Amino acid sequence: MTRQAPADDFDDTGMRVSEPKTWAAGVPGVTAALRQSYDQMGVRRTALTLLRVNQKRGFDCPGCAWPEGDHRHVAEFCENGAKAVAEEATTRRVTRAFFAAHTVAELAERSDHWLGQQGRLTEPMIKRAGSEHYEPVAWDEAFGLLASELAALDSPDEAVFYTSGRTSNEAAFAYQLFARAFGTNNLPDCSNMCHESSGSALGETIGIGKGSVLLDDLYKADLIFVVGQNPGTNHPRMLSALERAKKEGARIVAVNPLPEAGLMRFKNPQRPSGVTGHGTALADRFLQIRLNGDLALFQALNRMLLESDAPDALDREFLDAHAHGFEAFEKHVRGLDWDDVLEATGLTRGEIAATLGDVLAAKRIVVCWAMGLTQHRNSVPTIREVVNFLLLRGNIGRPGAGVCPVRGHSNVQGDRTMGIYEKPKPEFLDALAAEFAFEPPREHGLDTVDAIRAMRDGKAKVFFGMGGNFVRATPDSEVTERALRSCRLTAQVSTKLNRSHAVTGEIALILPTLGRTERDERASGPQFVSVEDSMGMVHASRGRLAPASEHLLSEVAIVCRLAQATLPGSGIGWDAMERDYDVIRDHVSRVVPGFADYNARVRAPAGFTLPHAPRDERRFPTATGKANLTVNELEVLRVPEGRLLLQTVRSHDQYNTTIYGLDDRYRGIKAGRRVVFVNPEDLSDLGVADGATVDLVSEWSDGVERRAPAFRVVSYPTARGCAAAYFPETNVLVPLDSTADVSNTPTSKSVIVRLDPA
Repeated sequence: MTRQAPADDFDDTGMRVSEPKTWAAGVPGVTAALRQSYDQMGVRRTALTLLRVNQKRGFDCPGCAWPEGDHRHVAEFCENGAKAVAEEATTRRVTRAFFAAHTVAELAERSDHWLGQQGRLTEPMIKRAGSEHYEPVAWDEAFGLLASELAALDSPDEAVFYTSGRTSNEAAFAYQLFARAFGTNNLPDCSNMCHESSGSALGETIGIGKGSVLLDDLYKADLIFVVGQNPGTNHPRMLSALERAKKEGARIVAVNPLPEAGLMRFKNPQRPSGVTGHGTALADRFLQIRLNGDLALFQALNRMLLESDAPDALDREFLDAHAHGFEAFEKHVRGLDWDDVLEATGLTRGEIAATLGDVLAAKRIVVCWAMGLTQHRNSVPTIREVVNFLLLRGNIGRPGAGVCPVRGHSNVQGDRTMGIYEKPKPEFLDALAAEFAFEPPREHGLDTVDAIRAMRDGKAKVFFGMGGNFVRATPDSEVTERALRSCRLTAQVSTKLNRSHAVTGEIALILPTLGRTERDERASGPQFVSVEDSMGMVHASRGRLAPASEHLLSEVAIVCRLAQATLPGSGIGWDAMERDYDVIRDHVSRVVPGFADYNARVRAPAGFTLPHAPRDERRFPTATGKANLTVNELEVLRVPEGRLLLQTVRSHDQYNTTIYGLDDRYRGIKAGRRVVFVNPEDLSDLGVADGATVDLVSEWSDGVERRAPAFRVVSYPTARGCAAAYFPETNVLVPLDSTADVSNTPTSKSVIVRLDPA
């Protein structure tokens, strides 16, 4: 029943637009998941594979990082998780014949969806200097070429070692070890483009750059804020957790410029009420906030808490014992200008006051957020203000309360824990030096944005990508592509074809690797890897399918063999690590805090929980030794007349840069992606008709025209003055130098645009 890979590319000529949905999942979610699974895997392979997803002896979903509880449903996956598994476990194959038939230039003209639908990569390939095609290359030659090109650099800092969030803990640890043994901290990762703002804010305020809640805390909460997040598409299994929280008595406040279906009502397909009934209403209050208005909202709530007559409005005992900076914070917030708040948020004072009522009625509050908070210039101050909000009522370090940044890719948090970071702490480097008897570099390396700048400027000449699709994940697409094409060598460790294989340096390598779903047999026997979810739970992942090709290597094997070729005299036991991943985990146990007895603990059915001082002990390892209340200036983002503020978003048929299909069922889009959602009143003011075709043109202080052509206008109930369109098609509009203060994250949720007639 599987379908062959498409020969012809896709376009938007058959696009249809209908009314958006008011509920998520249900029978249509099951139908969509099974249809794509059958197309890619067939019936039998679908059953064998999906029943192992997120099971205690199975494999971790290659999609999002939402955690699993101790009790697992027999179908512990969501619609988009099933799509992610189907994409990886597909029976389609990309062979040497495919590359002989298609030039690199031709592949660069193909859509993201067409490239991804071709199937699994099957053997290492090389594009030699001056060639228009990839051709097969032996693994040893590939590693030798990489080693010689790295050795020829004038400095190790001329190499960039990028990491995607799907990389396992074991591969990530080995990878950062190799980069540092080579001599650089140039270890940018996908976190630089998503939750870097969260880590920056949380590290400063509570002393650890991770969320402070566990899954059970959601079930104990009285009030849950879901801010700048669309769980129905991006973290669908979260809907089951919110459903249970509602049944336990929690209220939910959704804060979003878009009325997303997954925030309104959930029809759980694993319950009869979700199949034949109305499901569960989720958001008790929907605050349709303007883009970039979240800092103003939480600052207003904080001022109202300070001014409240309620005897328990503030947790004075907690503040006195555990908080620092209250006086400066209070003085600043009491001077907040209400006119600025209302302009920034687009809300009424009554809506904010009603939300305060929800807050005062709740003893235990959790705030969840995602990219809607992290990709603005003021994202770090915004998240610091969220922390202020929680600290005022003692909502960190007790059950049912805390910060919950919901991570995207399945091991993006684990990769950072393993040392994938361009600004490592001295303590980590000290431990690495003691374990491996070499002195790692101490100078900070390049994050993602700075890596693009370095390649653009000729300061970085070799790019090595451990997974992901760097070209389509990054901002300012034309600048990024020119930067990569200026490199001497680009290498991509990948499971499937994507645009990053078509945007190459003078020499390019494709290094195909095993997926999560596949068996990993090494010299010492079958291996497993481990991952860390969004709430700091570490557990094993064991693939069971036969590899897509006999020529695939695991990520660990690729790193270790590259290290042996590049650093033959390092004295580091690369061969032992490749043979047996227990060796890597033993090293981790002595280098990374919280991983003592790693090999034994990760073999427990549900794994183990990493320590979290604020959550576990109400101990805050900050510079002051306490949780820090901060002063955050409110600057209203004012958009010029005739312009809109654009956010880039995912469709329901994609995960990150992987496009599963061309439908966005919840928003009413079928068979197309080049759409821009605009409020009908804004369309009237602009004189633009619903259904018109426009070019999106971003405006930035550098005066450069960045244009995304031929988008269909869709009249949609967005917040006034705000628009939305899908990435990666609109990444071209995000200026490379428009980044968040402190975190340097691209401002993909705050792009000023105009609509030009196409």
